[in-house]
Amino acid sequence: MKTRFIFNPHSGRNRRRPGFAAVIRDFIAARAPDSDFAATEGPGHATELARDAVRSGHGVVVAIGGDGTMNEVAQGLLHSPAALALVPCGSGNGLALHLGLPRSPLAALRLATGAGSRVAALDTGTADGRPFFNAMGLGLDADVSRRFNRLTRRGLAAYAVAACAAWREFRPQRCTITSGARTFTQDLLLVAVANSDQYGNNARIAPGARVDDGRLDLVAIRSGGMISTAAIGPRLFLGNLDQSPLVTRFTGPRFTIERAAPGLIHTDGEVHTAGRRIEIEVQPRSLRVLIPAACQAVAPAPAAAPARFALQFP
Repeated sequence: MKTRFIFNPHSGRNRRRPGFAAVIRDFIAARAPDSDFAATEGPGHATELARDAVRSGHGVVVAIGGDGTMNEVAQGLLHSPAALALVPCGSGNGLALHLGLPRSPLAALRLATGAGSRVAALDTGTADGRPFFNAMGLGLDADVSRRFNRLTRRGLAAYAVAACAAWREFRPQRCTITSGARTFTQDLLLVAVANSDQYGNNARIAPGARVDDGRLDLVAIRSGGMISTAAIGPRLFLGNLDQSPLVTRFTGPRFTIERAAPGLIHTDGEVHTAGRRIEIEVQPRSLRVLIPAACQAVAPAPAAAPARFALQFP
């Protein structure tokens, strides 16, 4: 199948692998001759490359980078017949871990070329009109992303440093969350809306969440005493965050979040400024993704209908 490999040379681990682009090119020459390779040149370029691949009839587009690269490539494939494949090279890789994708780059490349893979259809989300595929958030969540994106070091340890610094300085924000007929108002540390079950690194913000159920999972965390608030971190990795008395969880197709003032949000770790009112909505089964054939996290995708998509772009 005709495949395009989109490589972000500035993504976390890729920066520490100066010869990795050559390895990918050698892999393509040996294993995927009906394919092409493109390196991104700046923000938004991966989306352009992905859209061009769909117009050119590529059946698979491979994102080689972190969560930001995944987000950009996936934006270019929404509602299209082309399938996204991931070679996770970032700091968190939340969606890749949820889907059980290989951590080894070469194993992920083999999966992307059809070795032991199948196509699944995933839900996606929009927040303030911006697509997200793994998770979005505001409050402390967005502040941690802002701090982390400024660091030159990457990885879980660097993320923990950013989270601790943000926690010491952040003050809860008054938020009103509406989900269907249910309304909740509270001073909150953070609000996260998850498509998969985790941020990344197996930090499960929404234990049990699925990416193909037509719903998103909203997790609101308020501040408490020193011990109960400090226990939030370990609970993320133990998978029992829902058991914390500080956590309120909603599940549904859409949410409205209203806060006291405009501020930051993040979508898959990328930070943006948004208004007081944020509309969040699921887009059911809107992205085709290559996953391991044995993966139980997503049901098989319906057959693609390739004829319509090229008309969606000028």
